[in-house]
Amino acid sequence: MSADVWLPIPPKEIKGLPEGPNYLFWDGGDDGAQPFPGDPADCAFYVVPYMRPAGLVVRPLDRMRSVRVVQTLSAGTDNVEAGLGHLPPGVVLCNARGVHEASTAELALTLVLASLRGVPGFVRSQDRGEWGGGFHPALADKNVLIVGYGAIGAAIEDRLVPFEVARVARVARSARATARGPVHPLTDLPALLPEADVVVLSTPLTQATRGLVDADFLARMKDGALLVNVARGRVVDTEALLAELESGRLTAALDVTDPEPLPAHHPLWHAPGVLISPHVGGPTSAFRPRAERLLTGQLHRFVNQEPLANVVLTTGGAGV
Repeated sequence: MSADVWLPIPPKEIKGLPEGPNYLFWDGGDDGAQPFPGDPADCAFYVVPYMRPAGLVVRPLDRMRSVRVVQTLSAGTDNVEAGLGHLPPGVVLCNARGVHEASTAELALTLVLASLRGVPGFVRSQDRGEWGGGFHPALADKNVLIVGYGAIGAAIEDRLVPFEVARVARVARSARATARGPVHPLTDLPALLPEADVVVLSTPLTQATRGLVDADFLARMKDGALLVNVARGRVVDTEALLAELESGRLTAALDVTDPEPLPAHHPLWHAPGVLISPHVGGPTSAFRPRAERLLTGQLHRFVNQEPLANVVLTTGGAGV
């Protein structure tokens, strides 16, 4: 096979790539101005640069007339959706299932524990040289609701169980059974929210989940509940969340925000009861080895004309 493959990791640093394709390195550059490594029209397999702006990563798509696979290195694919209409029919879009579960679940647990146990306040007291004690809630005996029970949601539950939570409720697009218990459909949220002490968002951004956490959703949460978002910022109505935070009724821990990056003077920075991390759920030391394993596996399948893993959609289908 002679085909151009665009990789955002230097090809010589990835062990086990199959022979045949012409591997080219392109990650857009730190300023987004890195020239294309070749003619986009010759690219057959495009690996989308990770943690780059959507406007950058879709830039070559309208010229990729020979592309057959678009592979993201993120769990979601919303960053390339704007460019899908430019692609010829039959292009396979794949996500990075298997790459981010460990690191995102790890951060979700970190945000839950830090928020409940008052760690942000301890850090501020340390900066002032003050010894301030106090009573804080524990994760033990809490009811946790996971909204978005895919691979990342399941990994979050794996890490919650040893902390002696009272119950984990699971919600996804549609109902199903798992070894750990039932997964409820989104339509069950109104009944589940009032029972949850902690609500963790790990859902992909879709038409169904955009603005899902609105004023009505938040009003159904019990007084003193914690909202944790490791999904996408636009899943949450920021103004509605601000109103609840400023009233002191709810607290939140957010790895993603809307807008993002959060402007320096945005009121969310200084809202009471909020902990903000700058979208760091995925970019950890766990990313690179898992991403390389995914890419080598996918490219071996591609070269051998075998079915690809993690297929999200094929262009030319309904709605694409």
